[in-house]
Amino acid sequence: MVAAGDAEQTSIAERLGIKPDMVVQEIGWDEDVDDDVRAAIEDHIGGELLDEDANEAVDVVLLWWREDDGDLGDALVDARGFLGADAVIWVLTPKTGQPGHVEPSEIAEAVPTVGLSQTSNVSVGPGWSGSRLVPRAKTKR
Repeated sequence: MVAAGDAEQTSIAERLGIKPDMVVQEIGWDEDVDDDVRAAIEDHIGGELLDEDANEAVDVVLLWWREDDGDLGDALVDARGFLGADAVIWVLTPKTGQPGHVEPSEIAEAVPTVGLSQTSNVSVGPGWSGSRLVPRAKTKR
């Protein structure tokens, strides 16, 4: 039987569109990240998250991002480095009122300049929110 807390954490991975056996890379880890979210994703994929130095194709990037982490556009360009064709980037930021909170406008401004589109937002645990980014669709000429 699955405990209520376990079911809630597993659903976080599912809400992020993460499926078992996907390759998930984590960038921006620090002591303030939500370890319950990380553990739920690792349980769901049946393996460990790759760190930011990994050099292989990935299905999902989890980018933990805080107000003082630098230039978001540069970080997104780096995060795109090993994305597969249908891969997504989740920018995980502290919620309003939390230390390191990032204004949604900062994400909205950075996304189009690096060829991405923001498609949805979700709550990722008690202190973090997630913004789903995908490569912008190319128009046919």
